[in-house]
Amino acid sequence: MNIIRQATYNSDEVKIQSREYLFRGFIQVEKVSLQHRLFNQTEYTPILQRELIHRPEAAGVLIYDDAQQKFALIEQFRVGAIDDSDSAWQLEIIAGVLDGDESPESCIRRESLEESGCEIDELEHLFSFYPSAGACSELFHLYSAQAHLPEQGGVFDMPDEGENIQLHLIDYSEVTHLLSNGRLRNAPVIMALQWLQQHIKTTRNV
Repeated sequence: MNIIRQATYNSDEVKIQSREYLFRGFIQVEKVSLQHRLFNQTEYTPILQRELIHRPEAAGVLIYDDAQQKFALIEQFRVGAIDDSDSAWQLEIIAGVLDGDESPESCIRRESLEESGCEIDELEHLFSFYPSAGACSELFHLYSAQAHLPEQGGVFDMPDEGENIQLHLIDYSEVTHLLSNGRLRNAPVIMALQWLQQHIKTTRNV
């Protein structure tokens, strides 16, 4: 089996001609002129123009409880899904952006308290990935954590941040249905529930 253990080229094989910010706000948009090396050649591409969206690093966590056989998801309005034919209110894992030099673990513990009231001790790192590397620099750190969940869900508001969040506590028996019914529309929650599905199978076979 041929496993790709490292990238074919590194960052030295990209030639930056110019970089210019087109917009600076919570996100920044940059216009980049570049050339990159072609596969199996010593030549580079012609000069390419690309728009690059800069977003802060982010981290998210799937909180689950084997004793209760439940896990937590949140639901909130997302402007990126405003044109979704079903709903702009998305089901997600608890997540947030890193504040300055904050670690992903610290971010997750803070967001968990704010969005669910759950205190987290042990965190298991699952993946770090670029959700949309074709245009966006955001790096997302995905974790899971076993914690004692509240007896019922509720609404968590952060008015100064424009957040209005519904906490859902869902039975393990619903995982397969959620992964197949089209309700989940973002990568972190799909990846997290696929991990949970395997976790459930493993624990039941022990």
